[in-house]
Amino acid sequence: MELQARPTGFVSLPPRASSTTAADTALEPASDRAAAPSVGANLSVQGDQTLLRVARDPTDPLTLAFAGVIGRALAAGQSPLIRGLPESDFRRLLDTYFPTTELTNGAPGRDAAALDELQDLLDLLMEFRREPSERLTWLSHAIASAAMRDNHLWQDMGLPNRPLLTRLMMEHFPELAKRNVGDMKWKKFFYRQLCERAEVPICKSPNCADCVDYQVCFGHEHGST
Repeated sequence: MELQARPTGFVSLPPRASSTTAADTALEPASDRAAAPSVGANLSVQGDQTLLRVARDPTDPLTLAFAGVIGRALAAGQSPLIRGLPESDFRRLLDTYFPTTELTNGAPGRDAAALDELQDLLDLLMEFRREPSERLTWLSHAIASAAMRDNHLWQDMGLPNRPLLTRLMMEHFPELAKRNVGDMKWKKFFYRQLCERAEVPICKSPNCADCVDYQVCFGHEHGST
């Protein structure tokens, strides 16, 4: 299955070597939850809602993020559902947040440019995790995977609104989130960070306030999921 096209307007970066990460600490699944009906691989286009019905805590922001990213990928026929995440990690994610769900992540595609771009963004997120835990490794992969799609990041993550995405960033990637001092759109912010790391000039003006593309980077993110 082919991967979706990369979002328009993103800047391709030179390939970078993958960095090794700290050992992750696995989460212990809750043991006192009553068994729920198994959710099979044939989820509908409303896969995120189906997942939330069997979630341990359907109001938890991380649960909403994982359900949204997986659900959007199912609706789009994307494989893997969370890019870059090994099958064993994906299984542990499901067991932790959606314990009766029977899904596989799927095989990765072979688009080298898209994989390089994904790895660059994943490296950025992994570096700025609040802690080297397994759940934040999963979240980093989920955010990077969703960022390869075409809409606002909160929409591509299946979140109900942008403030919830900002809350996730502030809580789990605080040092990175603090750099977004002007509340730039998150995809724009991520790729500006990547371009600065790669020393690739992208801005038309040295001052955001005077830039002709100000609304492109900082304008309202209208729409719904």
